[in-house]
Amino acid sequence: MAEDDAGSPASADSTRWLDADQQQIWRDWLEATSRLDQYLDADLRDRGLDLGEYEILAHLSEAPGHRLRMGALAELVHHSRSRLTHTVARMERQGLVERIAASHDRRGVIAHLTDSGYALVVQTAPHHVTAVRKVFIDAIDAADLVVLGRVLRAIRHAVAEQS
Repeated sequence: MAEDDAGSPASADSTRWLDADQQQIWRDWLEATSRLDQYLDADLRDRGLDLGEYEILAHLSEAPGHRLRMGALAELVHHSRSRLTHTVARMERQGLVERIAASHDRRGVIAHLTDSGYALVVQTAPHHVTAVRKVFIDAIDAADLVVLGRVLRAIRHAVAEQS
């Protein structure tokens, strides 16, 4: 494809191509988030969990009565309902959560953190926070962390507007 004056591929349409710096930042973002997820996932595997399972346990541990509707939990952990159902079923077999029918809505299902699940998240949380601090919080200058927070909120807002 031919390039325009800025060195980006020329296009007959109105595509606003990324310049070299933007492309590098985008690729850095993809690599960093992938490596971060892989690191935290592997770190939790030593505790018998993966990152997605830990996130489910953490949200349930913070919820009133350690219970959330499956739909609300799916939104919190950013999983499809079918993916969440599969993961919760696996966690249910491990005795970490239980699914119960909603008392006021027979179609609704509640995910409830069991005592074993709560004990596991309480035991695992200090280890996980140490890992998060090591490769994320402490790896970023305090001023840059504030900027990153603004950046992430802007991204979340932009994506929400597109949905």
